[in-house]
Amino acid sequence: MLQSEMTKEKERATLIYDGNCPICSGTVKWIREHEQEGAFEMLPCQSERRGAEFPDVERAECMQAMHLVLPDGKVLAGEKALPEILLRLRRYRFAAAFFKLPGAQTISRIAYRWFADRRYAIAHILSHLTGGRKAA
Repeated sequence: MLQSEMTKEKERATLIYDGNCPICSGTVKWIREHEQEGAFEMLPCQSERRGAEFPDVERAECMQAMHLVLPDGKVLAGEKALPEILLRLRRYRFAAAFFKLPGAQTISRIAYRWFADRRYAIAHILSHLTGGRKAA
């Protein structure tokens, strides 16, 4: 591996997500399309690698919320990961500032938890609305 590739890999954040959830998988696809080059490694919660490389991120926890493991090892779960994800995207960095507004953390926590708890039902509804095509 070249030195530049090793440096990029060390700067890469790992996004751990529910690989069985159509909305989560669609979101990961969208993030991949908009990420700054090499900003993320995507890792399904169900992957054996998750347990081996990130033993502190337990399966039950990552099935409840996405987890972003930063290059320094810090783990951000759920809505706390959103600003950091936005900072690593092209053209969407500005949106991270919204999470600094008064009340934004409370609103994002409530909205994220509501959505995450219902993501499979929402995916099912979207699937029916789109005629069986994959939602997301």
